[in-house]
Amino acid sequence: MKKRILFVCVENSNRSQMAQAFAAMLGGDQVEAFSAGSRPSGRINPKAVAAMKELGYDLTTHSSKGLDAFNDQPIDIAVTMGCGDACPLVKAERRVDWQIPDPREMPPEEFNKVRDLIREKVQGLLTELGSS
Repeated sequence: MKKRILFVCVENSNRSQMAQAFAAMLGGDQVEAFSAGSRPSGRINPKAVAAMKELGYDLTTHSSKGLDAFNDQPIDIAVTMGCGDACPLVKAERRVDWQIPDPREMPPEEFNKVRDLIREKVQGLLTELGSS
């Protein structure tokens, strides 16, 4: 049975989007990954698109969305990205908070370090779940 993982941040334009992408890339058919924001920006940061393109993933297929779509939906794990966000209406069996810096204003080299940290965190979570 697929694990449903929701990655949450404020704008849903950087960290949570990349985490969703890595979960899809690394988790295969063992996970169903989503992302959302408490105050979505309505767009994916072009820096995130470029950073993921370097790894062969097309973030332009994603959209920045709010948490409303996930209210009262069962989620196995809700992961907040260290942005102080709460998702009280999301029914998650487990909640995890990762302290990940916001890369929005970082130059590409630093942005990519945050991207790589997110990949490590997602890989660790998937390993813990036995999904990869």
